[in-house]
Amino acid sequence: MGEYSHMDLDHTLVALADPTRRAILQRLSAGEARVTEVAAPFDISLNSVSKHIRILERARLVRRRVAGRDHFLSFNAAPLAEASKWIEQSRAFWTGRLDALEAMLRAEDAIAAAKKDASPPPPPKRKPRRKK
Repeated sequence: MGEYSHMDLDHTLVALADPTRRAILQRLSAGEARVTEVAAPFDISLNSVSKHIRILERARLVRRRVAGRDHFLSFNAAPLAEASKWIEQSRAFWTGRLDALEAMLRAEDAIAAAKKDASPPPPPKRKPRRKK
């Protein structure tokens, strides 16, 4: 399969960004279907649905099988798994970075509090001088 590239990730995220494309994927997750069956529930032209399908194919989320004049579409979950892996790795990285930042800030707060507690008491106030 090879290394999952940032371009593949871009295509996957763009494909998932649209509610019509997500609905198409939802339909195909139930099983293979003809293009016309996939397009039927949408209140848009077959040409518009075809454009959405091409975006899903570019992202490798949809596979097309041609049998005579019929075009059958099926769902391919592999790009979702790859995107999920990338998201999880990014989440783990940033969680680790934020945990380190929090620890550093807590340490700085503790040092500042210790310095405040260890500082000498202020000098006693002098009595005001009486004017002559």
